[in-house]
Amino acid sequence: MARYDLIAVYIMASRRNGTLYTGVTTDLVARALEHRQRRGGGFAAKYGCTLLVWWEEHPELNAAIVRETRIKAWRRAWKLALIEKANPTWRDLYDDFLLPPGAPKFEELLRKGDEE
Repeated sequence: MARYDLIAVYIMASRRNGTLYTGVTTDLVARALEHRQRRGGGFAAKYGCTLLVWWEEHPELNAAIVRETRIKAWRRAWKLALIEKANPTWRDLYDDFLLPPGAPKFEELLRKGDEE
Protein backbone atom coordinates (compact mmCIF):
# COMPACT_ATOMS: atom_id res chain seq x y z
CA MET A 1 0.00 0.00 0.00
CA ALA A 2 1.27 3.45 -0.90
CA ARG A 3 2.16 5.95 1.82
CA TYR A 4 0.61 9.37 1.54
CA ASP A 5 1.72 12.45 3.45
CA LEU A 6 -1.67 14.17 3.47
CA ILE A 7 -4.60 13.22 1.26
CA ALA A 8 -6.59 16.37 0.72
CA VAL A 9 -9.01 18.26 -1.45
CA TYR A 10 -7.92 21.88 -1.75
CA ILE A 11 -8.77 25.20 -3.35
CA MET A 12 -6.13 27.59 -4.67
CA ALA A 13 -7.00 31.18 -5.56
CA SER A 14 -5.36 33.96 -7.54
CA ARG A 15 -6.54 36.53 -4.96
CA ARG A 16 -9.57 37.17 -2.77
CA ASN A 17 -12.67 36.44 -4.89
CA GLY A 18 -10.35 35.74 -7.83
CA THR A 19 -9.91 32.69 -10.02
CA LEU A 20 -10.33 29.39 -8.17
CA TYR A 21 -8.74 26.01 -8.78
CA THR A 22 -9.98 22.88 -6.99
CA GLY A 23 -7.73 19.85 -6.80
CA VAL A 24 -6.93 16.63 -4.96
CA THR A 25 -3.50 15.44 -3.84
CA THR A 26 -1.69 12.89 -1.72
CA ASP A 27 0.89 15.47 -0.60
CA LEU A 28 -0.72 18.83 0.04
CA VAL A 29 2.45 20.65 1.04
CA ALA A 30 4.36 19.63 -2.10
CA ARG A 31 1.37 20.24 -4.39
CA ALA A 32 0.68 23.70 -2.96
CA LEU A 33 4.35 24.58 -3.44
CA GLU A 34 4.11 23.52 -7.11
CA HIS A 35 1.14 25.86 -7.53
CA ARG A 36 2.97 28.70 -5.76
CA GLN A 37 5.92 28.25 -8.13
CA ARG A 38 3.54 28.02 -11.12
CA ARG A 39 5.00 24.68 -12.20
CA GLY A 40 3.19 22.51 -14.70
CA GLY A 41 1.77 25.15 -17.00
CA GLY A 42 -1.84 24.09 -16.37
CA PHE A 43 -4.94 26.07 -15.42
CA ALA A 44 -3.68 27.09 -11.98
CA ALA A 45 -0.38 28.36 -13.37
CA LYS A 46 -2.03 30.15 -16.28
CA TYR A 47 -4.45 32.02 -14.02
CA GLY A 48 -2.07 32.61 -11.10
CA CYS A 49 -3.80 30.42 -8.54
CA THR A 50 -0.98 30.50 -5.99
CA LEU A 51 -2.80 30.98 -2.66
CA LEU A 52 -3.97 27.94 -0.69
CA VAL A 53 -7.24 29.27 0.70
CA TRP A 54 -9.06 26.08 1.73
CA TRP A 55 -8.28 22.41 2.25
CA GLU A 56 -9.90 19.34 3.74
CA GLU A 57 -8.13 16.14 4.80
CA HIS A 58 -9.46 12.71 3.78
CA PRO A 59 -8.51 9.27 5.08
CA GLU A 60 -8.73 7.66 1.64
CA LEU A 61 -7.87 8.86 -1.86
CA ASN A 62 -11.14 7.61 -3.38
CA ALA A 63 -13.19 9.66 -0.91
CA ALA A 64 -11.09 12.73 -1.71
CA ILE A 65 -11.62 12.27 -5.46
CA VAL A 66 -15.39 12.04 -4.95
CA ARG A 67 -15.37 15.21 -2.85
CA GLU A 68 -13.22 17.07 -5.40
CA THR A 69 -15.59 16.09 -8.20
CA ARG A 70 -18.58 17.33 -6.21
CA ILE A 71 -16.95 20.66 -5.34
CA LYS A 72 -15.91 21.22 -8.97
CA ALA A 73 -19.57 20.83 -9.95
CA TRP A 74 -20.69 23.45 -7.43
CA ARG A 75 -21.66 26.97 -8.37
CA ARG A 76 -18.97 29.56 -7.77
CA ALA A 77 -21.00 31.16 -4.95
CA TRP A 78 -21.00 27.87 -3.02
CA LYS A 79 -17.22 27.57 -3.35
CA LEU A 80 -16.79 31.16 -2.14
CA ALA A 81 -19.03 30.41 0.85
CA LEU A 82 -16.98 27.31 1.67
CA ILE A 83 -13.78 29.38 1.69
CA GLU A 84 -15.33 32.29 3.61
CA LYS A 85 -16.64 29.99 6.35
CA ALA A 86 -13.24 28.38 7.01
CA ASN A 87 -10.96 31.27 6.03
CA PRO A 88 -12.83 34.61 6.11
CA THR A 89 -9.69 36.67 5.50
CA TRP A 90 -8.53 34.48 2.58
CA ARG A 91 -5.18 34.00 4.33
CA ASP A 92 -2.66 31.82 2.48
CA LEU A 93 -2.84 28.60 4.50
CA TYR A 94 0.38 27.22 3.03
CA ASP A 95 2.39 29.08 5.68
CA ASP A 96 0.69 27.02 8.40
CA PHE A 97 2.56 23.93 7.20
CA LEU A 98 5.95 25.64 7.41
CA LEU A 99 5.74 27.01 10.94
CA PRO A 100 6.00 25.05 14.18
CA PRO A 101 2.80 24.98 16.29
CA GLY A 102 2.35 28.22 18.21
CA ALA A 103 4.81 30.20 16.08
CA PRO A 104 3.56 33.64 14.97
CA LYS A 105 2.26 33.85 11.43
CA PHE A 106 3.93 36.17 8.93
CA GLU A 107 1.05 38.67 9.11
CA GLU A 108 1.39 38.81 12.91
CA LEU A 109 5.09 39.61 12.65
CA LEU A 110 4.35 42.41 10.18
CA ARG A 111 1.71 43.91 12.48
CA LYS A 112 4.08 43.71 15.45
CA GLY A 113 6.79 45.49 13.44
CA ASP A 114 4.34 48.26 12.51
CA GLU A 115 3.43 48.77 16.18
CA GLU A 116 7.04 49.27 17.30
